[in-house]
Amino acid sequence: METLRERKKRRTRESLLRAALELFTTQGYERTTVDEIADAVDVSQRTFFRYFAGKEDVAFAVQDMAEAAFVAAVRARPPHEAPMRALRQAFLESWDEMRETVESVVPVELHLNMYRTIEAEPALLAARLRRLAATEETLARVLAEREGVDVDTDPRPRLAVAVFGGVMRITEQQWCTSEDSGPEVIRSLTTSYLDQVGSALTGNWRAA
Repeated sequence: METLRERKKRRTRESLLRAALELFTTQGYERTTVDEIADAVDVSQRTFFRYFAGKEDVAFAVQDMAEAAFVAAVRARPPHEAPMRALRQAFLESWDEMRETVESVVPVELHLNMYRTIEAEPALLAARLRRLAATEETLARVLAEREGVDVDTDPRPRLAVAVFGGVMRITEQQWCTSEDSGPEVIRSLTTSYLDQVGSALTGNWRAA
């Protein structure tokens, strides 16, 4: 059971997180300072750094939580599933859990608005791609362990994750330019694109 001290620390962290994302999405990442984030919650800069290493850390905190939930979902998939199906089903079947994870700290709309901010801010986009590479490496190692192969000598785990990651990036880019910004649009787009991977890679694109 959560103690009073633990509850207070959690609430402070969540308040800092929400304040940071609200500032990033309204006035921009580069224009926002740590002091402004701390002031919005009425705490000191020193308190901010007790919870986050810096602006990048707080900017991606919610995404890190959602991605950790997804990696855990992949680990939990039945061992008989083929790798690409395990990735697909982990995403689809853990969607509600990932959404609940996000909603436990910030409104989903704020989290989704942050995606658009990331796409628009070069520094954030570069950080996003770097962090995605690390997540994809983790996923590749999870798949290799599931399949009993050596990730350093067998390219298939990284290839499978690269394909899946490419679908996710295309989904994010398409969603960011869509007029419909609801979270279900992301799920629908992802499902549609994943269903087209096989034909895109091995099918004949030209009409007979």
